[in-house]
Amino acid sequence: MKSLYKSEFGKKEILNLYNQKLNELKIKYELKLIDTHFGKTNIIIVGDSTKPPLILIHGSNGCAPIALETYPTLSKKFQVYAIDVLAQPNKSSETRLSMKDNSYGLWINDLIDQLKLKKVTMAGFSFGGLIILKTLIQNENNIKEVFLSAPAFIVNGNPLVALFKIFIPMKLYIKTQNNKYLEKFLKVLFTEKDAFALKYLSKVFLHFKMDFTPVPIIKKEEAKLIKTPITIVAAKKDIMFPGIKMIKRTNKIFPSLKNTVLLESSKHVQNRTDNSKIEKLILKE
Repeated sequence: MKSLYKSEFGKKEILNLYNQKLNELKIKYELKLIDTHFGKTNIIIVGDSTKPPLILIHGSNGCAPIALETYPTLSKKFQVYAIDVLAQPNKSSETRLSMKDNSYGLWINDLIDQLKLKKVTMAGFSFGGLIILKTLIQNENNIKEVFLSAPAFIVNGNPLVALFKIFIPMKLYIKTQNNKYLEKFLKVLFTEKDAFALKYLSKVFLHFKMDFTPVPIIKKEEAKLIKTPITIVAAKKDIMFPGIKMIKRTNKIFPSLKNTVLLESSKHVQNRTDNSKIEKLILKE
């Protein structure tokens, strides 16, 4: 299989930043590498094994340490399994799964079976939301409840707006390596400045083969079969997955919907204040 990294040098650059972020968290953790049907999956486990399990899934072009930093106190109540998503710039295998079938659901349920987890809470941001919904569609028997923040797979934004505000600045950065294009990209998606995201994505965009496949949306028939309680947090200023549009469709298609929250001033990537609100929802504080 051809590597998704454009060079060994680029891979080293990205994984050095991964390790830097994990070290900055200053947390006690255990690493597990699980061999699934789809490839080796790296998991960072945080918290006491006597507590109920929570699977945490990051967004696209991300990694488990970023997810752990986003919701830093979940281990107060849960044993947290932060997963490096396959075929993303992290320490899991580079097997790219299809978003059109239930491969992502089969993969996560394989992990849950191998870890022998029951009554699992799941939390995911952006592309992590798609992965969680695919898991529920494929087999929700071991899932207790899910929390989705600005999730993919429910609605999509205007493709022309995304082209001009997201993809063209990204491509211009890749072509010129001029940081002004990267900063333009980040300003559209991030509610507040993030110095690590600037460093990490500057390497990912140059050294990693990203997946530009259009994100599908969940069919009404699939959504209606889900029984697991779902909480959806949508962002009003999110141009990728617009918040108001998302909440309208969510209310129509999910019979198991427990709660919806619209973050009034949030873009796609939430700021620390909103992440803290989401964390409190999960912790039920």
